[in-house]
Amino acid sequence: MDTWDLTTLNVEPNKPEVLRSDDGAARAIVINLPAGDVMQDHETYEHAWLHVHHGTIRVSQGRADTEGRAGFVAHFAPHEHREITAVEDAHLLLVLAPWPGVGRDKDFNA
Repeated sequence: MDTWDLTTLNVEPNKPEVLRSDDGAARAIVINLPAGDVMQDHETYEHAWLHVHHGTIRVSQGRADTEGRAGFVAHFAPHEHREITAVEDAHLLLVLAPWPGVGRDKDFNA
């Protein structure tokens, strides 16, 4: 068993840290997104589950905005576009599955 305490991880702002990556299964990534910073419109090849561990974010998709506070979890289908804005300093856990998704460069490092 592998375990992590997300409250004590020292992840630098805007430098995602891969916690674990297993081919054919999933990749777990921790993100420190400072207030006001934006993960501009993007998509992933995989299903993506985004958990707000600390802070508040805004998820924008087209004209729809959803605010998420600590405890919020969102699922995005492969190739579903979104933009994530930190309303206040936010620590996020992103899980991508299956890893790697169809079309993904297996050596992608984030």
